[in-house]
Amino acid sequence: KDQNEELTQAISLALFDYLKKSKARGFVLSLSGGADSGSCAVLVSEMVRRAVHILGTEKFCNSLGLQMTANDRKGLVTQLLTCAYQATKNSSDETLNAARTLAESIGAAFHQWNIDAEVDSYVQTIETAINRPLTWEQDDISLQNIQARARSPVIWLLANNKRAVLLTTSNRREGAVGYATMDGDTSGSLAPIAAISKT
Repeated sequence: KDQNEELTQAISLALFDYLKKSKARGFVLSLSGGADSGSCAVLVSEMVRRAVHILGTEKFCNSLGLQMTANDRKGLVTQLLTCAYQATKNSSDETLNAARTLAESIGAAFHQWNIDAEVDSYVQTIETAINRPLTWEQDDISLQNIQARARSPVIWLLANNKRAVLLTTSNRREGAVGYATMDGDTSGSLAPIAAISKT
C-alpha cells in the first residue's frame, strides 16, 4: 500500500475518532500558507471525504451533530474547520493568498487578521524591562519567536469560542531539531503531523 495513502487513512480516522469522542464542534487551525498547516487543513478535508464515503452523509452528520448539507462535502468542511491567517508586517501576499486559496478550495471557514499590535506590545514591555531596544541584529531569535507566540492566545480564543479542537502544526523533524517554536506552532491540543518528517 502507498505510504501516503496509508498515512492519510490513519490520520483521517484519528481525527474523526478524536472529534467524535471529545464531542468538540470541529477544528480550528492557524493557517500560515505553508506546507505544515496546509497539510493539517487537507487532512481534515480528507477526514470528511472518507468518513462520508464510508458512513454516508446522514450517519456522518448524526455522529458529529452536524447539519445535513445534501452531500455537499465543502459545506461539511465549513462546519468542521475554521482557519485563520494571522499576519504581521513581515508576512507576504503570497502566503496570504496560499492560505486563502487552500481554505476556499476545501470549503474551510477562513478569517484573517493582523497581530502587529500584540507583537509590538510584547516587544515594548521587554524593551522597557531591559532598558534597551530589541533589534534584528542582536535579538533575531527573540523577535522571530514572539511573532509565532503572539498568534497563540487569539487562535486559542477562537477555538474556545467555537468549542473546537485547536490543531498543532509542528512536524517531527522540527521538533527533533528544536526548530519549532514552543507555544507557537506547538500550540494546540491535537497534533496530526507530529510524527511525520518534513520531507
